[in-house]
Amino acid sequence: MRQAGAYSGLLCGGVAGRTGPHSLPLARIKKIMKKSGDDVKMISGEAPIIFSKACELFIEELTRRSWIIAMQGKRRTLHKEDLTSAVIATDLFDFLITLVSDSDTRSPGVTTTTMEVETLY
Repeated sequence: MRQAGAYSGLLCGGVAGRTGPHSLPLARIKKIMKKSGDDVKMISGEAPIIFSKACELFIEELTRRSWIIAMQGKRRTLHKEDLTSAVIATDLFDFLITLVSDSDTRSPGVTTTTMEVETLY
């Protein structure tokens, strides 16, 4: 008889009632995808899974860069200002600049350039 693999819960509920080993709710991702345009009617089953993984990687990367800034400020807690500084210091996150407020551009006493964040990571 065949043994269950690591992803045996992929189609039968997975972790906490979600499908597969994903930490983001696939139904919510699918809903966002459908709202993205009037032309989007049908979405394959694999697409939300790929988007879920992409979102996880994006959150991890933004968190790592924010953590570097928090550590430069000699803190062990991430603040909104750390995320703001990470977004401003990283060209990859330029599309988020409009979401961060101009009043919180830098943490007090922390000056971080793009080069510093790139080399520390």
